[in-house]
Amino acid sequence: MKTEIYEEKAVLVSVITQAQNEEKAREYLDELAFLAETAGASPEKLFFQRLEYPNPKTYVGPGKLIEIRTFIEENEIGLVIFDDELSPKQLRNIEAE
Repeated sequence: MKTEIYEEKAVLVSVITQAQNEEKAREYLDELAFLAETAGASPEKLFFQRLEYPNPKTYVGPGKLIEIRTFIEENEIGLVIFDDELSPKQLRNIEAE
C-alpha cells in the first residue's frame, strides 16, 4: 500500500496593535505555524500589518488584502490562517476578495 502525503500550502496573517505588539504577534504566528505544520499544512509566508485595531470589514487593510491575494495567486496557496477569530462579515468580505 502506497500512502501519499499531501501538504497544503498556507499563509498566516496577523495584525499588530497597541494591545498586541510585534513581538507578541510574531510569537503567536510562530505558534500557529507549528500547529499548521502539525495539521499537515506548509506555512509559506507570514503577513503582518500594523493597525490601531483590526479592520472591521476585512481584518487587514485593503492594500494588505491585495498583497495577500496576489501572493496566494502567484504561489498557488490553498489556505489562509488568521491569528484571530474573524467575524462572519469579515469572512464574507475576504472570501469575496
